[in-house]
Amino acid sequence: MGYYERLQFRRNMPSQKPSAPRLTSTTDLGRLDLSRFRKNSGISLEDIAAETKISLRFLRAIEAEQFDKLPGGIFSTSYLRQYAAAIGFDEAELLAHYDRAMNPPVSVGKGRSKARQLGFLDRWLKVPAEAQQ
Repeated sequence: MGYYERLQFRRNMPSQKPSAPRLTSTTDLGRLDLSRFRKNSGISLEDIAAETKISLRFLRAIEAEQFDKLPGGIFSTSYLRQYAAAIGFDEAELLAHYDRAMNPPVSVGKGRSKARQLGFLDRWLKVPAEAQQ
């Protein structure tokens, strides 16, 4: 069975339908164990690289959840979507995990200065903290 046949087979599986429960569960920043999921699907990284044209270096970074090693921007989300589709993983869950990992919630503590409380654009435009309130 070739790559596309396995991909089509997985898409038709009941566990991939929107009404079915998720295949995995994650905690806030728990590991997804993508390599084990891929291996259970019987797909090698080389197969994914050949079909998606994503570098093995980036595929290994995705599996290790080292998202900072991805090229960034639209490329990262595209790579994550393609990888999830290739192994039959829930795209939305992988993208949500990526978002949580790359954009952790910011808690405003007592020790933070007013300059750190300003947003990036406000700091870049040098808007005074007093003007923010």
